[in-house]
Amino acid sequence: MASPRLLRSCLLATLSATLVAAAAVTPAQAEHRPGPAAAVTFSDTFDGPAGSGVDPAKWQLETGDKVNNHERQYYTPGTDNAKLDGEGHLVIEARRENPGGYQCWYGTCEYTSARLNTSGRFTATYGHVEARMKIPRGQGIWPAFWMLGQDIGEVGWPASGEIDVMENVGFEPSTVHGTLHGPGYSGSGGIGAGYTLPGGEAFADAFHTFAVDWAPDSITWSVDGNTYQTRTPADLNGNEWVFDKPFFLILNLAVGGYWPGDPDGSTTFPQQLVVDEVKVTTSEG
Repeated sequence: MASPRLLRSCLLATLSATLVAAAAVTPAQAEHRPGPAAAVTFSDTFDGPAGSGVDPAKWQLETGDKVNNHERQYYTPGTDNAKLDGEGHLVIEARRENPGGYQCWYGTCEYTSARLNTSGRFTATYGHVEARMKIPRGQGIWPAFWMLGQDIGEVGWPASGEIDVMENVGFEPSTVHGTLHGPGYSGSGGIGAGYTLPGGEAFADAFHTFAVDWAPDSITWSVDGNTYQTRTPADLNGNEWVFDKPFFLILNLAVGGYWPGDPDGSTTFPQQLVVDEVKVTTSEG
């Protein structure tokens, strides 16, 4: 019969081996433990033949001029100013021409461009909303990726709410802006901030990803994964938070207007907003 000391030594050795084995297994098990899944609710990578239009199941084109902002362009239908390039991009092009003879608020339109939205096709309420784009450049050029409340037809603007994921005005080549508009904080009174690239780089020189992470009572903006602001109802000075409902997406390239000012002798045309991808994801589970 073994001595008590030998039995104790054997038991301790067995226990130690068991603990070592458990420690070796646990990290591997934790590593494979599933977390919340990311569900893609909207995606467009703009694949298709060169010269073709956007997918009509995802986007519609708005037409006409925009007197409210005193923009100078006329938004055209079809593929006149918005088409695929055959290399996985949507190209929205602003031109200093008007072959269609379109009339604007100031007379015969001097410029044409395009504006697309997903109203009636897709809306989001919360999630990660992003677009990878290369923006144009030049005085008076005003590209934007933004969202409006789907109820705008019933309640009007700004009660509908507006989430500007990215806006750039041409006189700030290194800076983009993210802004909220709503009742009591619209137009020049919007709540937002800017993000500036380091070292004097211009956004027009490369593709960048512009995004918001949108949750109940919170919206956070980022550029290329770099967070630069978060807004909550506490930032609205007692005004109503109108961002807990469905919003649709908008892409457009404006020319002129109160904020960017009009093009001048330094502005060259055509100018292009090149969109590589638009995607909306939400967390499940």
